[in-house]
Amino acid sequence: MVAEVLQMLRERVRPGVTTLELDQLAEKQCVKWKARPAFKGYGGFPFTICASPNDRVVHGFANQDRLQDGDIISIDFGLIFDGFYGDSAITVPVGQIDSKTEQLLRVTKESLDCGIAAALPDGHLSDISNAVQTRAERDGFSVVREFVGHGIGRQLHEDPQVPNYGLPGRGSRLKEGMTMAIEPMVNVGLPGVKVLEDGWTAVTVDGQFSAHFEHTIAITDNGSEILTSLGN
Repeated sequence: MVAEVLQMLRERVRPGVTTLELDQLAEKQCVKWKARPAFKGYGGFPFTICASPNDRVVHGFANQDRLQDGDIISIDFGLIFDGFYGDSAITVPVGQIDSKTEQLLRVTKESLDCGIAAALPDGHLSDISNAVQTRAERDGFSVVREFVGHGIGRQLHEDPQVPNYGLPGRGSRLKEGMTMAIEPMVNVGLPGVKVLEDGWTAVTVDGQFSAHFEHTIAITDNGSEILTSLGN
């Protein structure tokens, strides 16, 4: 369900659309399914999606500003259905983007793929973290350290926390049946972020672009299974 909503929003992203329109589409679909948006009201967050364009890293507020050609927009979305949470994020180009921004999106998605591939039974939690960091930094990008992935299930944020950096072979053992959200946030420039006056929106300290990709996964006896995928 989470994957279907994000695919619907991806198809709606174009120059001239507002993030508030995207937010309303996501909420309308939740209502249709009799699901509950995971973020709206969580700790006081006022929207169904986190809409974070350009230098906004995470937790951006939807608004009436129109997306412009050359922008990117990170959309983080989750819902609750039958007592369980799903959580995923994508970063989508708006119109034509430059080659550096294309590379940022590709590397961030590949960092997520590497983290998922490292989520193996009897491995260590930091194996995921190291795989994400290694892929991102190989191409000269930086990994945000203030925000982390997380366990997920009957609560949106459960143990363990899943950092996107660190040495391998450390932390708790990964076990079959664990479910977690892995979510690298990768910056073009410096890794640092700051939170705006709204108390939620995190932006890069240098104003350069940031990308965010996330999947909810389950660790199985033969590796990891992506739960927030349409299978294509």
